[in-house]
Amino acid sequence: MTIEELYHTMAQEMGPQPWLRPGTLWAETPVEIMLGAILVQNTNWRNVEPSLINLKRETGFDPARLRQLSIEELLPLIQTSGFYHRKGAAILALADFLGTVDDDLDVLKRQDGASLRRDLLSITGIGNETADYILMYTLDYGTFMVDTYARRLFTWLGVTMPKTYPAFQKKVLPQFSLGLSDCQEFHALIDEFGKQVKSAADFDQSFLAGRKLTV
Repeated sequence: MTIEELYHTMAQEMGPQPWLRPGTLWAETPVEIMLGAILVQNTNWRNVEPSLINLKRETGFDPARLRQLSIEELLPLIQTSGFYHRKGAAILALADFLGTVDDDLDVLKRQDGASLRRDLLSITGIGNETADYILMYTLDYGTFMVDTYARRLFTWLGVTMPKTYPAFQKKVLPQFSLGLSDCQEFHALIDEFGKQVKSAADFDQSFLAGRKLTV
């Protein structure tokens, strides 16, 4: 099956998935989603939640108020997330980046997606996966995220993919013409499948057992 057939099969079998968006139970603002994407690197969401609570109390997720914090003031607020020196630098660099457009996300949304992605990757502490998450869930730019769950699923579906993130994504995107909401849904489906199907034995009992992907 093709990648788009995989998406539609998963959507039919698994149904609509919850995913982070402003104004939901998980996030109040786009900036909160951006900060969460940085803080969750190399940890789990349980460790991120106290950090976000602290940041909300001190800044209301306002980039201008974030820029007023010194690194010494910021670090204790995000300590529960681990790797907090690197993540603190990333948060302040992101706040500075948002300041270049007067914190107006609509200005960023009007920019070319590829150049916007390069701008995000130039920010300290933001790599491919975090940049794509920010693009897709806060800046309305659809793409394909290459995370651990996606790599594992493609392997189980009989595909040998490139090891690097850019090469993997580059191989997928030409066969991928889904709109923004479908891109978001596909990522959520892959991650939920990965949380439920944790081994090759589990996969052999799943609705995708015996299926092969063509990429």
